[in-house]
Amino acid sequence: MNDTKPWFEEVVIPALLRHARSTYGIAMRRALTEAGYDDIPKNGLYVIGGLALGAGDVPLGQLVKELRVSKQSAGQLVDTLVLRGYLERTMDAEDRRKLTVTLTERGRAAAAVQAAAREKIDAELLARVSQEDVSRTRRTLAVLIDLGRQRETEQADED
Repeated sequence: MNDTKPWFEEVVIPALLRHARSTYGIAMRRALTEAGYDDIPKNGLYVIGGLALGAGDVPLGQLVKELRVSKQSAGQLVDTLVLRGYLERTMDAEDRRKLTVTLTERGRAAAAVQAAAREKIDAELLARVSQEDVSRTRRTLAVLIDLGRQRETEQADED
């Protein structure tokens, strides 16, 4: 009888998450490079993909919060993506102090390549595990995210 546990039973969840995320990131970067979009900076995939999945315009302040970086870092990232033709930055029509970012045609094309790479990994995953496994993983990750958000709210209330 073999009592050896599968390798992943011995690995802590944060390490599994980091490596799983890398699987997607590497596939997306490779596909983007092959399609001629090799100049997207770190965190740029998140911005482009997030804008593509969202409903268009996103306030810069929201990006700062979601990226968990300083306003300066987010501004530099947006500046780079604007200069490289992926984003357009405009003043908010209702509040001229706010900046809004949207995808350009180049940004939408890069987002499509990124999405296709993500979908390919998703299909490979489904070929190895069941839809139920994937759904259970999504539920588990959603609970983990909710735990983090709850802790952030509690910490903000204490401050």
